[in-house]
Amino acid sequence: MNLEKGINEAWENKDKVNQNSDRSLKDAINQVISDLDSGKSRVAEKINGEWVTHQHLKKAIMLSFRIYPMENLNGPYSSWFDKAHLLKGKTAGWTKEDHEKAGFRMVPNSPVRKGSFVGKNAVLMPCYVNIGAYIDEGTMIDTFARAGSCCQIEKNCHISAGSGVGGVLEPAQALPTIIEDNVFLGAMSEVVEGVIVGEGSVLSMGMYIGQSTKIVDRKTGEITYGKIPSYSVVVPGSLPDKNNSSAPSLYCAVIIKQVDEKTRSKTSVNDLLRE
Repeated sequence: MNLEKGINEAWENKDKVNQNSDRSLKDAINQVISDLDSGKSRVAEKINGEWVTHQHLKKAIMLSFRIYPMENLNGPYSSWFDKAHLLKGKTAGWTKEDHEKAGFRMVPNSPVRKGSFVGKNAVLMPCYVNIGAYIDEGTMIDTFARAGSCCQIEKNCHISAGSGVGGVLEPAQALPTIIEDNVFLGAMSEVVEGVIVGEGSVLSMGMYIGQSTKIVDRKTGEITYGKIPSYSVVVPGSLPDKNNSSAPSLYCAVIIKQVDEKTRSKTSVNDLLRE
């Protein structure tokens, strides 16, 4: 069967998809998850300068929850109960040779779900990477940071401790959250709802940015939504109510300047951690 066509047709009748569905559909869904896991496919990619979502890949992930049963997994200190294809992580059963071939560093207690991709020279501290996520080469996902379903984190980024890059699995047509090359995301920050953080940007500690967050250019006063321009330095701020001076100010993200060498020297990745 044509993989994309088969997935789309099954999606139109998703209420009828179950554990007894046709083998060809199950094979197509499993192929998508395998291709996402290996990096052969990715949920979103930049084409002619614009990010494009491959909807059938997200649909396949969601359909996978219908074709697999719930199962139990016993561990040394607990047990877990989840869909059978996700109970064991991406690296379950890997040998030293498998890790060397994959080429990324992964410390203990870093759950990485099958169907996610991690590029060479990436560093995974005790973090969480969900299905469909794409972590490109040289990126660090720091302690207790989270890479949500289908998010795309590009090359040489630093997702600092406690931060989250939100997952956007549904609706299928929605663009996932995108972190472009060489971005520094400060500790305890959250970028969600398909927001795009442009290449080389630096977001300070404690930033929270969703589609409804006002992004204010301090120099021009321009207000935008949904995308941080490339090479921006962004800090938390607030905007007063123009119509009511006594009303509480509302949170916003403030672009205070463009990234310069001083900023980059404080936030650049350390190659020593990737050897």
